Amino acid sequence: MVDKVHCAHILVKTEQEAKSILDQLNSGTSFSKIAMEKSLCPSKGRGGDLGMFGRGQMVREFEKAAFTLQKGQISQPVKTEFGWHIIKRLE
Repeated sequence: MVDKVHCAHILVKTEQEAKSILDQLNSGTSFSKIAMEKSLCPSKGRGGDLGMFGRGQMVREFEKAAFTLQKGQISQPVKTEFGWHIIKRLE
């Protein structure tokens, strides 16, 4: 079982916005570019990069999604108390 993952994310207010971003990503737009332009998280300055984190460090819904992704894979929109996330597994 993986103890830590390295992910980036894009945080937005609405599911509709998250789905629109997912469409842009699926058509080839750079994840870090969209994160810098649209994310509400301070990590946007790093292209959404959250660095390495272990289990128990993120809210449950986010963690569950992050730990199920394969390297390079992008999640469907994930709802947490902070808003809607698109998560990308980097390592």
